[in-house]
Amino acid sequence: MSRIAIAFLLAALATLSVSAFAEPSTVQGQVRKEMRAGNVRSLREIEQRVLPSMPGMEYLGPEYDPAAMVYRLKFIREGRVVFVDVDARSGTIISQSR
Repeated sequence: MSRIAIAFLLAALATLSVSAFAEPSTVQGQVRKEMRAGNVRSLREIEQRVLPSMPGMEYLGPEYDPAAMVYRLKFIREGRVVFVDVDARSGTIISQSR
């Protein structure tokens, strides 16, 4: 393999690894900005409201959709995955898959 090909490959890999990590930090930064502005509730507050209403479910974690301003909390029980969508502004449960 030539030096030029190796340099190109290394540059491509560096770009991929940077872009792979850019998305989460961008979303996280948007959430923080919206929280500081008072537009959305914190994930901790959302979890404190929702988790007690999901007895027997294992909490797998959250996702955030900045365009819709919605938290999606993921749960599992007996192999069945349940998504709970919560309005990030009000903390109200919008929908729950069953």
